[in-house]
Amino acid sequence: MVYTEAFNSRINYIFNHIFFRILKQDFILTTDIKEFKKHKGPKVGYFSKNICGELTIIPSGLLHEDLIKEQDIRVTDWEGTKIFFQVNGKADLPFDIFSAVFFMITRYEEYLPYFTEKLDRFEASQSIAFKNKFLDKPVVDQWIIILENKLIKKYPVLKIPESRFRFQSTIDIDNPFAFLHKGFFRTTGALLKSVLRLDLKAFISRILTLQGARKDPFETYGYINRIERKYNFESIYFFLVGDYSRYDTSIPVKKLAYQNLIVDIHGTHKIGLHSSFSSTKSFNALLEEKQRLTKVINEQITRSRQHYLMLKMPETYQKLIEAGIKEDYSMGYATELGFRAGTCNPFKFYDLSKEKEMNLMIYPFQIMEVALHNYKRLRSKDAIEPITKIIDAVNDVNGLFISLWHNESLSEYGMWIGWREVFEEMVNYAVDLVLR
Repeated sequence: MVYTEAFNSRINYIFNHIFFRILKQDFILTTDIKEFKKHKGPKVGYFSKNICGELTIIPSGLLHEDLIKEQDIRVTDWEGTKIFFQVNGKADLPFDIFSAVFFMITRYEEYLPYFTEKLDRFEASQSIAFKNKFLDKPVVDQWIIILENKLIKKYPVLKIPESRFRFQSTIDIDNPFAFLHKGFFRTTGALLKSVLRLDLKAFISRILTLQGARKDPFETYGYINRIERKYNFESIYFFLVGDYSRYDTSIPVKKLAYQNLIVDIHGTHKIGLHSSFSSTKSFNALLEEKQRLTKVINEQITRSRQHYLMLKMPETYQKLIEAGIKEDYSMGYATELGFRAGTCNPFKFYDLSKEKEMNLMIYPFQIMEVALHNYKRLRSKDAIEPITKIIDAVNDVNGLFISLWHNESLSEYGMWIGWREVFEEMVNYAVDLVLR
């Protein structure tokens, strides 16, 4: 049983997330002190003082508010992790864990004013986690484990199911083919550009591919399937089917070759919509893209990931919900590895603008190969160590490791030479932990 002075949406949401979804515990939330005192089982008091010997967490105030405002965040070290929302008084934890978890997984800081980069995204460098050097740690999950241990120590009768490390590979298809099916004007323009840049290798590769003498470099689907069979895992694919634009350069989904590819992959894998850059500013475009993909596979699309990780709180998620999306995989940064929401476990979207839990499950990813190659400028051989460190951090909290790769980064072509080895080492390392 949990005692709190008042019920509200924030309290209901965060207690459901921690106790029901993560710790797998049924619980009763009460505002009746007499009822709380009479209860014979494990008890948690979310109150300013201890009532009857229960495990006590002192509120900092955030969960009793119904507005969005700047918070006084002071990050300190405690028991090997970072904490904030510190409280004064006699309690079992020196900080309000429920407010801290709420702040992180609702992405509270992304509702506040911030400086946007050229694509109008919230940058990792502006986050409390990056500024205080804990972006590479799943602090939310670490806090919950600390709470779990406190509960078990105080109430040995409490049985909390053991969670296990899991791994989910995801593949984004921005460009299903490097050279094929691009149309006369795009192909001619690309050939002329190769000539002007004196890029003979690209020119010859395109010509040979168009003539059928060489496989298209981005057709890496057979390779991915072989790795999946070798290590016994399965990827989720996200397909970009938006109209051509500066940032959306896939081929039209009306191309039969693209449709055949989607249908073939859908036959053995889960798939989702890779919502276009353009769709972030047009709800009609989002609906059209969802309908296009639905028509190809003759099945409703319920998963999505934003192209370029274009995620703006809460508008992006509001549009996805209205479009019928139930699961989103966009929660991560383009420039950094780590834990944008402080967790490696799925969680329901809480819309702070409406003060309401919504029917959208968010699956945060931890690594994207583009961050390693394009932003951190790492060579392939230097990328393995930071990946394994993130996997170890997920394993330490028995969480869900989600990786994000693109079909083109597994092509062993151009700037991606050497990166198949990185992918396979990542898979091997993660699958080995799953099997332990």
